[in-house]
Amino acid sequence: MDQNLDTQAETLTKTLCGYLAAAQFGDLSAAAKHEARRGVLDWIGCALAGSGHKTITTLLAVLQEISGRPQATVFGRNLRLGLTDAPLANGQMGHVLDYDDTHMGGVVLHTSSPVLAALFALAERAPVSGADFMLAYAVGFEAGVRAGRTAPGHHKGGWHLTGTLGTIAASAASGKLLELDRQRLTYTLGIAATQAAGMQQNRGTMGKSFHAGKAAANGVLAALLAERGFDSTQEIIEGKKGFARIYSDVAAPEQLTAGLGESWIIETNGHKPYACGVVLHPLIDAVIAIRNREAIDPAAVSEIALRVHPLVLSITGVVEPSTGLQSKFSTVHSAAVALLDGSAGVAQYSDAKALDPTVAALRRKVTAVADDTLRKDEAYAAITAGGRRHEVHIAHASGTADNPMSDAAIEAKFMANAAPVIGRARAEHARDFVLALETQQDMRVLIALLA
Repeated sequence: MDQNLDTQAETLTKTLCGYLAAAQFGDLSAAAKHEARRGVLDWIGCALAGSGHKTITTLLAVLQEISGRPQATVFGRNLRLGLTDAPLANGQMGHVLDYDDTHMGGVVLHTSSPVLAALFALAERAPVSGADFMLAYAVGFEAGVRAGRTAPGHHKGGWHLTGTLGTIAASAASGKLLELDRQRLTYTLGIAATQAAGMQQNRGTMGKSFHAGKAAANGVLAALLAERGFDSTQEIIEGKKGFARIYSDVAAPEQLTAGLGESWIIETNGHKPYACGVVLHPLIDAVIAIRNREAIDPAAVSEIALRVHPLVLSITGVVEPSTGLQSKFSTVHSAAVALLDGSAGVAQYSDAKALDPTVAALRRKVTAVADDTLRKDEAYAAITAGGRRHEVHIAHASGTADNPMSDAAIEAKFMANAAPVIGRARAEHARDFVLALETQQDMRVLIALLA
């Protein structure tokens, strides 16, 4: 059956899958390899930091009740679950703090939570080298972001891309790690995309990060099914009833293969210095810049005025957050904690901070207006205090491709996230393992450190 199907007319989906199936580690650019190492290190830190969140405790209570054979490790929990349940847990813990990386090249996608959660589970099914792991990771980026570019109205339609595109990305990465040929990788994408889901309505709840976990689990399942010959359409992205056409009001299927092979999409990944929605980062940078420059007394502030991309107000419009998860989608909260603490890390988006009366009082002094001439990573802030007005412009938010976090900053973030969970010695060992990832022979050595 496979041979007959593979003689059908070429499709965009098959062209992409043929390219990805044939890719070798040596095809990765130095920049792609560098970003793969940074991405793995950053994400495992985020997952460990999220491993103790009450959301994960609730999820694990159910998964332990229903899970099958213990085959894969749940990070930071000294626990093993089934081959789709562990990635569900790890994928959600990687995204629950909204601290994980974000690709903004035509989409806004937290690629690593679905992709790496899937890959780490499969790396316990059979030995996997660091080089093969890195290649599969890059393949996941390629499939997920390219699929997103075919559906320009996808985000506007209310879909949460980490759930939808993340499912496609995780499936491609999983299929690559399983060394599937072009035909079976095409099946994998078809099986994955038909499971793709996730609604923006769930922002600020436990349901939002659940999307990342489900995407990881869906991706693993899709690849395992395709490995055994479970089939699907040959044109899941561009078909008349395919992803690009039913998940978006505008379809651009040609984007699936446009520029294929010219560079690797993982090269332009972004990392988060702040534990909140990525569109908030420019205004946080702006407020912190004024705070550091002027040594402003928050008690003297009469107004914090922000000018931001319209997407900021549509995504992060929570005015009076009552939980830490809600505060991650609050423009006014983010500006307030940035001024009060000079930071926007995990602590600034806790339940306690959301309910802090000092923070709440300052939130009410924040105003924000949309400016459609601004880029998504750009913002203006003006703080009026003691009768004086202080202004700053952020052209590119820290952590974006145009203003990336340094390697040292990524490593420091990892240690801050990981050491409290697994101890400093194990965290350092894990860091050193990842920094030499392409030379490693068995990813299970790293997984044991993260248990």
